[in-house]
Amino acid sequence: MPHKLRKIRKFRGSRTQGYGRIGQHRDSGSKGNRRVGRHKHLWSKIQNINPGYFGKNGFTSPQSKHRIESTINLLKLDQLATGKEINLTELGYTKLLGTGKVTKAITVTVAAASKSAQTKIEEAGGKLILLEAEAEAEASEE
Repeated sequence: MPHKLRKIRKFRGSRTQGYGRIGQHRDSGSKGNRRVGRHKHLWSKIQNINPGYFGKNGFTSPQSKHRIESTINLLKLDQLATGKEINLTELGYTKLLGTGKVTKAITVTVAAASKSAQTKIEEAGGKLILLEAEAEAEASEE
C-alpha cells in the first residue's frame, strides 16, 4: 500500500538520490554495450557477430512497389472454389500459378495465368478465361 513515508520521499530534491555520482543508477545506459560503443570499443565484436551492421545495402525503386502482383496457387484455388465458377479478379487476385492440383472441373476468370496452371485446369475438365486475352481480342477486332 503506498504511503508518504517511503524512502524516495526523503531523497526528493537531492540530485542523485543516494546513488553517488551521476548515472550510477541507470538501467542499461551505463553498460556501454547495449546501444553505445559499437563503432568504438565493441568494433571487433560487431565485425565477428554481425559484419553487415553498419553501411548501406541496395536500393529499392519506388516504381517496383507498384508492380507487385497478387498471386494465388491452384492449391488454394481448389480450397476457395465452392461452385463451378470462380472469378479471381473480383477476389483481388491478378495471376494464377500452377503449384498444386485441381480436383474439380472449375471455370476460372483471371487476368493472367502460368502455362502449368492452364494445362492443369484443362486436364481436370475445367476452363480458364483470361481477361488480358479478351481485351487483346477486342482491340484486334476494332
